[in-house]
Amino acid sequence: MSATPQVTDDKFKQEVLESDIPVLVDFWAPWCGPCRMVAPVVDEIAEQYAGQVKVLKLNTDENPATASQYGIRSIPTLMIFKGGQRVDMVVGAVPKTTLANTLEKYL
Repeated sequence: MSATPQVTDDKFKQEVLESDIPVLVDFWAPWCGPCRMVAPVVDEIAEQYAGQVKVLKLNTDENPATASQYGIRSIPTLMIFKGGQRVDMVVGAVPKTTLANTLEKYL
């Protein structure tokens, strides 16, 4: 199981939108193969950027309101939020370098 903390619909505003550092949210589901492939990458990013970026996972099956609010159509979708706004997103199981390079723009 991933070490990355989970976020839920009812905590999303508090944990993500009101965060004072950028937040990477991994929209995933337990049945999704590519989600399981990208999970270790997300965990590594969380370690590498500890203190600079908050990394959270959102289970789209258990939290459909947030997933539909952000128009999640395919998972995994990794979204970057900064200052309460979605500033970027990466769809699919991407290599760590791709994710890191995308994140670097917002640090």
